[in-house]
Amino acid sequence: MDSTAERWTEIERLPQWDEEFYHIYTAKKFGKWVMIKTLRPEYADKPEYREMIEREFDARYNLAHPNIVMINDFEDIPGIGRCIVTDDVYGDSLRKLIDEGRVTAHHLSQMRHQLVSALEYIENNHIAHPPLTADNIIFTENIGNLKLIDVGFEQRKSLTHREVSDDIFNYGVVLGQALEATGTDDTVLRRVARRCTAERPHRYRDMTQVHLALEGRSQRSFYLLIFTLVALVAIIVGLILGVTAK
Repeated sequence: MDSTAERWTEIERLPQWDEEFYHIYTAKKFGKWVMIKTLRPEYADKPEYREMIEREFDARYNLAHPNIVMINDFEDIPGIGRCIVTDDVYGDSLRKLIDEGRVTAHHLSQMRHQLVSALEYIENNHIAHPPLTADNIIFTENIGNLKLIDVGFEQRKSLTHREVSDDIFNYGVVLGQALEATGTDDTVLRRVARRCTAERPHRYRDMTQVHLALEGRSQRSFYLLIFTLVALVAIIVGLILGVTAK
């Protein structure tokens, strides 16, 4: 049987990655790098917080998106406690890149496509989550892929309009911060960032609208395209049935 020493090695806490209720660690499990999150000591023995970390595991375990950090396991690690084990996502946060003046066009492209896709996925799966900030957007160390961390603590039947609107606002904030850091004149990104952070009646309704705006399309034109395609399919099917009946 595998000993704990063989299972877990090179465990190291990452204070700069700590979350409000959690300490974050990097470690090797059977020689493979992973990350670990566990309740801070002041919360670890309180039933309501133990229930909270269990709900987070349940909400996130079945999520599958290339730009969201995946959860692998939920287990007790001696000396640390009950832990959520995730993929290794070591790299730089958007906050660090902004502070160090290292935001590039590549990072903006990832925020334009991958980040919006991840937020749209979270919204469609009704995952309640902490506010999006530059701290929980990570670009991986080697190839700079965007990964969202701290992405959810509860799956619901639906999110409130306020929660969806707040996501859109926060996306506009981090996009605006990244744009200011690069000084880019991308008019589409700047227009989208402004509307995301506008007063609520003038803000996008959901992340799908944001996605379409970034692609230079409206929801109306999107549905018109779908209607046109359906109509064309109906015509083709009708022609085929007509030929068959002769």
